[in-house]
Amino acid sequence: MPVFGLAAVWRGGASPAKAASVVEGLGALLPSAQSMQLLVAFRDEEGALEVKVEVPGYPRAAVERLGEEVRKSGGTFVELWRLPKSERDALRSKTLAGGTPFTGDERAQAAQELQQHLEALAARPPPSAPLSTAPAPEVAPAPTRGGESYRAPEEEAPEDGPQRRGRRFAVKLELEFRTELDFVREHALNISNGGLFVRTAHRPPQDSVVTVDVKLPNGQRLQGEALVVHVVDAPYTGGVGLAFLSDDATFSRTLDDYLASLVGGEKA
Repeated sequence: MPVFGLAAVWRGGASPAKAASVVEGLGALLPSAQSMQLLVAFRDEEGALEVKVEVPGYPRAAVERLGEEVRKSGGTFVELWRLPKSERDALRSKTLAGGTPFTGDERAQAAQELQQHLEALAARPPPSAPLSTAPAPEVAPAPTRGGESYRAPEEEAPEDGPQRRGRRFAVKLELEFRTELDFVREHALNISNGGLFVRTAHRPPQDSVVTVDVKLPNGQRLQGEALVVHVVDAPYTGGVGLAFLSDDATFSRTLDDYLASLVGGEKA
């Protein structure tokens, strides 16, 4: 069963009680979860949560509701699986490293520890501003999603689509994908470090999960789970857009090496 990574970060201006309520209420906010693992991490200026939730298909409405609750509490919400692996690893290294793990049944304890940390942050006196006679430079505000600034990926799809993750390359790769009902052999027409598009008459519904096996020209294979993030219903040009879900280092390395070979081929 696929596992989706979600995260939230709260800083000094967040509401400790509301942030704790989000964590304690994860069971109700994500009712289709078969299991979940939590990680709570504290830094001098913030508290953070990672949730790995196991679900049969992507619970889009529930995740959007969770994101809205995080933003109401003054936090920033991130769907980790949407980020390029380099950004996901950087966030985990900078913000989540050294965190305390909790099971899904230990939500109340995790919420309590998060609330205590955020209350301590809120009780700190504001730092004294250094004296300066020069005017402060004007800085354009960062885009925001809720209470905190949010740095978006370099490229995003339209609002009704997934976050696009990096450059796409036109290809014709043999692949197989499986659902609970179908086994299909097709060709991928483009690929990026985030996923691929498959022209096919077999179109699983959006937010369902398929197992993919992509044959690369060098003989290696990309095998893992992918989420159906886009369905094109057209007689001759239709198909499905798939987002890779694998967090496996071997999968990422194989994909990165293949994409690097495509870039090198263009330069040759």
